[in-house]
Amino acid sequence: MRLFATLLLAAMAVLFIVCLIWPRAHPAMPWLRAFAEAAMVGGLADWFAVTALFRRPLGLPIPHTAIIPEQKDRLGETLAQFMKDNFLQPRVVARRLDDADLAGIIARWLMAPDGSGPRRKRGLAPLIGQLVDGLDDPSVARAVEDLARGRLQSMRLSPVVADAVDTLVAGGRHEALIDAAVEWGLATVVDEAPHIRGMVTERTNWLLRLAGADESMSSTMISSVQRLLVEIRHDPQHPVRVKLVGAIRNWTFDLRHLPEAQARVEGFKDDLLANPAMSGWVTGLWDAARSALASSLKDPNGNRLGSALVSLGTRIDGDPALKAGINTALRRAVAGLANTHGDDIVKLVSDTVRGWDAETVTDKVEQAVGRDLQFIRINGTLIGGTIGLAIHAVAYFVLVPRWAP
Repeated sequence: MRLFATLLLAAMAVLFIVCLIWPRAHPAMPWLRAFAEAAMVGGLADWFAVTALFRRPLGLPIPHTAIIPEQKDRLGETLAQFMKDNFLQPRVVARRLDDADLAGIIARWLMAPDGSGPRRKRGLAPLIGQLVDGLDDPSVARAVEDLARGRLQSMRLSPVVADAVDTLVAGGRHEALIDAAVEWGLATVVDEAPHIRGMVTERTNWLLRLAGADESMSSTMISSVQRLLVEIRHDPQHPVRVKLVGAIRNWTFDLRHLPEAQARVEGFKDDLLANPAMSGWVTGLWDAARSALASSLKDPNGNRLGSALVSLGTRIDGDPALKAGINTALRRAVAGLANTHGDDIVKLVSDTVRGWDAETVTDKVEQAVGRDLQFIRINGTLIGGTIGLAIHAVAYFVLVPRWAP
């Protein structure tokens, strides 16, 4: 297009020269001369205007030329500010995303089979596996330990224990614990029977021992305890069971309301956190979880992550309330990113343009505008010639007859 515009201008120059050399070769020569002369003026003027945008015409230091190279820094800042004011405002971003079903797009992508659609999904599990496997640095383990320790330290353990015990009692699962305790008591009485008999014998004088009273008392004591434990085991409403449940409920009440009871539990927590074994336990737990997750994700025959992603996509797609919530959260997140990082994006654009050399800026803008620049020159040549022809017609038909003697 640049060559065509230049050849058209050259053609007007040739036509003008021909009209000068043979002015009377034809009656239309004056009209052609007027057209060619004005076309050259229009073409040259527009050539100068187009060229002055990007470079110095003919290399001459004419003021207010090479505008884009000279003003590229201001151009970059203006472009960046325009982007921020018109595209990166939170309200603008939120308004543009009002009708966008981002959650639906994510759900459909998650539900797509691994073999269809973009190939990037197929490598997602191994990629995550490599990332997880790379978290074996000791500093990461220390960060996990510090995080776990900090969360435990800030957490009040007393209400948690009280809620857990109340839930246990409300579900009747404490009965199994009482039964286990009774069984342990029965076994302990049997195992410790000789020791009990020995203690009774030691505390009985020689006369009662001679009469065998010590043996009778120890047998009565042992059998009474065993009978009590058996009754507790077989009677869900036994008074001892009721008292045990009442004691448990009183203890949970104390954990919620009495500082001294809370202090004992919190002290146990502090002792646990101060134990060096706690650090090793958290580190070992993290290493085991990380290794297991990485191995599962990198297994080419495993499809656990893929199945989980399909299930997640199905859940999102089939739950309008969940989808609406995700869309709202994503809109807020994107708007928040625009609000938080809008200035950074502006700085990125302006710094990038500022870092370009003048020739790069000129080429990029000129290529972006493209053919339209040369159409300016072509139109200037043709329209200039048409105007020149019109002026010649006015002069020939209106002005000359009026001024003629």
